Amino acid sequence: MDSLVQLTDGALPGPLFRRLLKRVGALGTERLRTTYQTTFWYGFGPPANVVEEVILALRPAVVGRRRIAGVEWWLSRMHTTDVRVDFHQDRDERLALSTGRLVHPRLSSVFFLNRVRGGALALTRQPPEPDNPSLAPKDLSDLTLVAPRPNRFVLFDGTVTHGVLDANNQIPDGRLPGRTRQRRTIPLNWWSHRPTGVPTWAETGFYRALGV
Repeated sequence: MDSLVQLTDGALPGPLFRRLLKRVGALGTERLRTTYQTTFWYGFGPPANVVEEVILALRPAVVGRRRIAGVEWWLSRMHTTDVRVDFHQDRDERLALSTGRLVHPRLSSVFFLNRVRGGALALTRQPPEPDNPSLAPKDLSDLTLVAPRPNRFVLFDGTVTHGVLDANNQIPDGRLPGRTRQRRTIPLNWWSHRPTGVPTWAETGFYRALGV
């Protein structure tokens, strides 16, 4: 695997992974339209939900590398025939929108829940292109691709540009015919400080099916 990423298959013990699948499945379509705007902060206290248990299980492979204060996480749920995620760099979103300042997490990561047609995670050190409709970098020859596989965890630097390819593993360019099964992942940003305005899961009324 390219040195741009650290990839771990079988990242979680089987019982925890199966419980995670069940709880995420139980959410149905809750907040599906705002899945990328529904983010949470976890500061490594006692876990209140299954995702926080997952973070604690993954933590030993991450925090030894750098000082990490906590994790910002959310659910990514999409059909690869209708990818609506541009190539981007993770950032303190509310800070960027209010001040224009770019602050990135120390490390970014994605935990994959299932296998789908296409839907590779694509990563590059190039910056995203503001003049490109998909914000894809102009030179795609150096993309590192990570295929969705159950219980796969991929970790990379918080400044790396990344996006999701479509069902044909091409740069998304509008809707494709047909429909695939839902691509499910949990993006996890590992921060040295809490990003602006991100609540804890317990502070919201969302995704109660995830509770321990």
